[in-house]
Amino acid sequence: MTKKAVCLLSGGLDSAVTAFIAKKQGYDIYALSFRYGQRHTKELTCAKKISTAVGAKNHLILSIDLQKIGRSSLLASSPETIPNHPINEIGRTIPTTYVPGRNTIFLSYALAYAETINAEAIFIGVNAVDYSAYPDCRPRYIQIIQQLARVATCQGVKGKPVRIKAPLLHLSKAQIVKKGARLKVPFSKTWSCYRGGTKACGRCDSCQLRLKGFQEAHQKDPVPYKMR
Repeated sequence: MTKKAVCLLSGGLDSAVTAFIAKKQGYDIYALSFRYGQRHTKELTCAKKISTAVGAKNHLILSIDLQKIGRSSLLASSPETIPNHPINEIGRTIPTTYVPGRNTIFLSYALAYAETINAEAIFIGVNAVDYSAYPDCRPRYIQIIQQLARVATCQGVKGKPVRIKAPLLHLSKAQIVKKGARLKVPFSKTWSCYRGGTKACGRCDSCQLRLKGFQEAHQKDPVPYKMR
């Protein structure tokens, strides 16, 4: 019997590598992305490309409006600007790019979808090394969500809870790039920049971490940057 997995797919580097890891582990991929009021939809365009590249059986893009209940510089309605922290200061404090409750909301939808299609696992590309300041990217958070899957779902109370898999949780960005290269992830189809446009800004926290990861992994980032 074929294994099924729901993969949260943002269109970014980490979620793309995570999806390819799920494929490598023998899962049929059911991709799940969100239009949640983010500043740009470039990442959703990339999510569609990654979904196709990984051979997903289905790709759902759900619309929810976190602008009405949350505050973050990543939201289109936010008056705050995207921060450009020095690389050595990234992760020291919770940044304005943190979207309140986002991963919890996304995983709740993923749990519902997983039960509906009888999936065995949910894959999420959270990382505690580069984004340890995000409360919903930490190991303890994933443990609690797994506990929730055991007690709050039909599959869970029957003794077969959906497994929450976060294979990048303890990896550096360079390790993630290396793993993606081995899995032949099409990095050119991913988008990590917090800003939209045809070229990545190269200055926001996400761009800086991505560039550093590729540099330390001795790989060339195929995404175009304004700074180059």
